[in-house]
Amino acid sequence: MQTLLLERRDAVIEIVLNRPEILNAANREMIHELAAATEEAAADAACDVVLLRGAGTHFMAGGDIRMFGELVGLAPQARRAALYQLVDALHPTMLRLRHMRQPVVAAVHGAAAGFGLSLVLACDLALAAEDTVFGCGYIHLGTSPDGAMTASLPRIVGIKRAAELMLLGERFDARRALELGIVNRLVPPDALLGEARGLAARLAAGPAHAYGRTKALLEASFGGALEAQLKREAESFAECAAGDEFVEGVRAFLDKRTPDFSGTG
Repeated sequence: MQTLLLERRDAVIEIVLNRPEILNAANREMIHELAAATEEAAADAACDVVLLRGAGTHFMAGGDIRMFGELVGLAPQARRAALYQLVDALHPTMLRLRHMRQPVVAAVHGAAAGFGLSLVLACDLALAAEDTVFGCGYIHLGTSPDGAMTASLPRIVGIKRAAELMLLGERFDARRALELGIVNRLVPPDALLGEARGLAARLAAGPAHAYGRTKALLEASFGGALEAQLKREAESFAECAAGDEFVEGVRAFLDKRTPDFSGTG
């Protein structure tokens, strides 16, 4: 794999986001490799826990905006089709994280924004370094969230807080993430990996079958089908991407300026 590392430690498989030079931002290759890596881990009878972490100084800063920049010159309907296909490719990973029998632990540090935050939300447990910075960020690109965020974030923080985080797109610190229930524990930055590996090892020593059944019950307790919400997210993202707001948001990001959405609705 070119954008991920897979490391086995006894009964734990570590999936390492490995584009540290660009804050582990997700490109097409990473999206497809995440689907393959989670499929491999889910099917591995010797794997009892998955640990998801980022290489370098960040977890994941979201999608690679340069990838979006390649698409803004397309005609609206071509842009819509391309972005729908891209967002749809996230879905196998998000469904597998929720449905695999193995507990999934996130070790989060640096930036966890956009799709990076979606990944954190999809994990069963999350530990964060005390200096981690979180954010939704989609609104600044003139688009709606993806990666099951509109399903997972309201479940965790409530509708009003989810609306605030998504509509304002403000960054928030690790202490706020703990208060909101987005992460389970905060640890000093230099202790994060050791704490996460210790938690993963503790889970790996537990009753694997019971863990799988417990995960299934928790997922079923919310009633609505995640698959249907993922489809709605992809359609919404693609519709946004077909409009002028997305073009302005992406170009502003690449130009390192504040987007001007006046007259782009």
